[in-house]
Parts: sequence; C-alpha cells; structure tokens
Amino acid sequence: MTTDVTPIPVNPAELPPPSGYSHGTLSGNTLYLGGQTALDAQLRIVPGGIVEQFRQAFGNVLTTLRAAGGVPEDLVSVTIYLTDIPDYQAHSGEIGAVWRELAGPTYPAMAGIGTTGLWQPEALIEIVGVAVVPDERLVRPAQS
Repeated sequence: MTTDVTPIPVNPAELPPPSGYSHGTLSGNTLYLGGQTALDAQLRIVPGGIVEQFRQAFGNVLTTLRAAGGVPEDLVSVTIYLTDIPDYQAHSGEIGAVWRELAGPTYPAMAGIGTTGLWQPEALIEIVGVAVVPDERLVRPAQS
C-alpha cells in the first residue's frame, strides 16, 4: 500500500480547468472526488432533465477517477446532492440503468441528500465520492 499521503490534486484535461478547487485530491491510495455537476466541455449544464444531468455529472466523476488509474469498482462512497428528490425518485430506474452502463453492477455506500440549490442555478444534481485505487493501477499526477 502506498504510504505517501501528501495530497496531490487530480485535474484531468478533459474537464473544465478548476479555479479555487480540484476535481479530485489523491492522498495515498485514497482519491477524494470533488463535487461534479452536469457541466459539459462548453461550461454549460447539460439540458434535458435529471437523467441527462446524472449521466454528465457521474461521467465527470468517473473522468477524474480514471485520471488517477481508478475504475468504478474502486468507488467506496458516493454522495448525491439533489435539488428535487421526487424527480430523482421518479426517474430512479433510468438513473440506475445509466449507472450500470457507466459503472457496471457494483454499488458503493451511497447517500442522496436534498438541497435548495447548487453552485450553478440550473444544476439539478451534484455528485461527490471517495475511491481507493490499488497500487498496481494508481497514477500519481505530476505536481506543478
């Protein structure tokens, strides 16, 4: 197991450049995945509702995970912040199908938390997570 726990930012080039935060922070083998909304490459929240926003936000989380050598099975905890819990519940079957498409059949410990708003007013969802990446796959980003 990796013993160097010095925090290292993980900011994949595929995601918008962060300002005042990191997309992820790697400490030892633990990757703390920063909150991801449904921002696309043009820095806009994707349209179409909760299912499309879940796909984009979770995809952004997975992009950061993969930048550190992780795979979805390495996720140990996921927290989903929602501005409309009933809407999420009404689409839970579709959201579950998106999860399985992107991450497979494994689910980590999870929580869904209702909130009155997120950083971008049009965002319906924000996802944060924690992953533990085995040494044999761990990629420690270069520090600048």
